[in-house]
Amino acid sequence: MEVIPGGHSIGVRLNTDGVLVVGISEITDIYGKVHNIAESGGVRIGDSLMSINDIKVTNALHVGEIISNSYGKELKFTFMRDSKIYTTFLSPIKSTEDEKYRLGLWVRDKTAGVGTMTFYHPESKKFGALGHAITDIDTGKVLSIKDGKVIKSKVMSIQEGKKGKPGEIRGGFYDINEPLGELEKNNGFGVYGELVQELDNNFYKNPIPIAYQHEIKEGPAHILTTIDSEGVKKYDIEILKINPQTKIDGKSMIIRVTDKELLKRTGGIIQGMSGSPIIQNNKIIGAVTHVLINDPTKGYGIFIEWMVQESGVYNKIIKTM
Repeated sequence: MEVIPGGHSIGVRLNTDGVLVVGISEITDIYGKVHNIAESGGVRIGDSLMSINDIKVTNALHVGEIISNSYGKELKFTFMRDSKIYTTFLSPIKSTEDEKYRLGLWVRDKTAGVGTMTFYHPESKKFGALGHAITDIDTGKVLSIKDGKVIKSKVMSIQEGKKGKPGEIRGGFYDINEPLGELEKNNGFGVYGELVQELDNNFYKNPIPIAYQHEIKEGPAHILTTIDSEGVKKYDIEILKINPQTKIDGKSMIIRVTDKELLKRTGGIIQGMSGSPIIQNNKIIGAVTHVLINDPTKGYGIFIEWMVQESGVYNKIIKTM
């Protein structure tokens, strides 16, 4: 298996499957009585609302319209929690605040952020990025994806990482009407989909082999990442420890940044560098996933074999044979 390494800064826009409950509040009715309808009905922050009266909800605005137009009639709500479906029946209350029917549910249907492309497989057009899930900023829950786009991103500024305080790459999207690709999957080990535009990499214009975990050695390696407007650059790191794995896990190895320029600019590993491909002996061996909070020079990496497996490259190749 050969892939083209990434290192490009990318923007990710994701629409959820259903809507995510990010808050629950009390409602005071027009008679002055206080209700906590959602909590009494067993709804929790982090639940995904999938349908109301068996009508699939499309976004937060749709949910608001159904509740507002219920005129207080009992509604059937179908939620997903920890991959399990449950239903509950809730009756909206006319709020004294604006005399509209409400449940006290705060929901979100989309999110956006920046990260780093890990690899691209030219034959299948499959890609993998980030090395970890996109989660909701308030609940920490992995977002169930309906659809999404990968967009070109430009690094605007860097917040240096320090002990106890992770740094951050702050970026902006551009060419949003010409996305790089379509998102298909968001899970604990990255985001995956198909590119509609090819990505140029000045360091690796042609695909290079992936390395399986038994081929990886402790010692020198490098990452490809983007921290300024000059694009993808190569930075030295060291593989400190390899954790042999029989099943997928995001903490496959511990790495340390040794590159003086990168340490000076970022302090080590910072948010937005997740997904930066790790190269050793001219093979792509993994991707950066997380920083160690108490030592930003160190972090975790995931084996590339897990990300390639999650991307669906193998399935696409088999179908086309």
